[in-house]
Amino acid sequence: MNSETLLNVKNLSVEYQTDDLTVKAVNNVNLSIGKKQTLGLVGETGAGKTTLALSILRLLPKGIGNVTGGTVEFEGRNLLDVKEGDMLAYRGKQISMIFQDPMTSLNPVIPVGKQVAEVLKLHNDGHMTKEQIEARVDEMFRLVGIPPERKSEYPHQFSGGMKQRVVIAMALSCEPELLIADEPTTALDVTIQAQVLNMMNELKKKLGTSMILITHDLGIVSQNCEKVAVMYAGSIIESGTAEEIFTKDEHHPYTVGLFGSIPDLNKVTDRLSPIDGLMPDPMDLPDGCVFHPRCPKCMEICKTKVPETVSLGGEHLVKCHLFGG
Repeated sequence: MNSETLLNVKNLSVEYQTDDLTVKAVNNVNLSIGKKQTLGLVGETGAGKTTLALSILRLLPKGIGNVTGGTVEFEGRNLLDVKEGDMLAYRGKQISMIFQDPMTSLNPVIPVGKQVAEVLKLHNDGHMTKEQIEARVDEMFRLVGIPPERKSEYPHQFSGGMKQRVVIAMALSCEPELLIADEPTTALDVTIQAQVLNMMNELKKKLGTSMILITHDLGIVSQNCEKVAVMYAGSIIESGTAEEIFTKDEHHPYTVGLFGSIPDLNKVTDRLSPIDGLMPDPMDLPDGCVFHPRCPKCMEICKTKVPETVSLGGEHLVKCHLFGG
């Protein structure tokens, strides 16, 4: 592993067990992110993006979600082998996560300032006094654009955008090395989305934090990420640098479909080109390439043989028979 690589996910597979059924949520995923990098993880709802994120922090629901193979190496150490008690030192301090819905991420009966302070106290190790913790809370509130005077207020007194700012302050208060942002702007108005993303980028640069930005919006990825991974039905089907993904002509047909779903203001009379069909049932994935039932370029081999990952030069990788895979 390169010394600049912060996180390296190798052949990770995750299953959910429900009664007698098995849901294959993540299938042999390989993913890496360097220090101070931002990786955009893109795909439709149900692609397995959130499950992948929860697996990194080992937050899968106990007794239901299980890692069935692979490793999650953070700074060279496999987190899947770390004892549960030791994982508490990673969560929040070295790796933080912003969940999709800020409305449900905060405790409604505890003032927001105390909720940010709780993270600092948990990872304090006796190095910060009560006064220093309060000062740090004030500092984080200023960084995310909230007057510190409001730290004694409760979540219901904040708008959705302000709640998300509190959640971001909580996630970044210990200056983690890796931030996982799971669709952090989905629940927000469009006018607020850009503000929150700009603020996150500024904080990321200020603190030197790496970030995995989970989204279904390629427009957001193009403006905020250095690397891109496209996920479909639990598999990474294309990955590379943002420049390779957004400027090259060769792409997986699914990625082409995602690009076709982006509105183009220069072609206001053109209709969007949606991807036909639906995401396959993870309890009954199709044989061969998982995308073949929806693929406009499907060949006979796609229906029976799983494609291998092929390099298109540089860091650009694609999992498709069209490229010899």
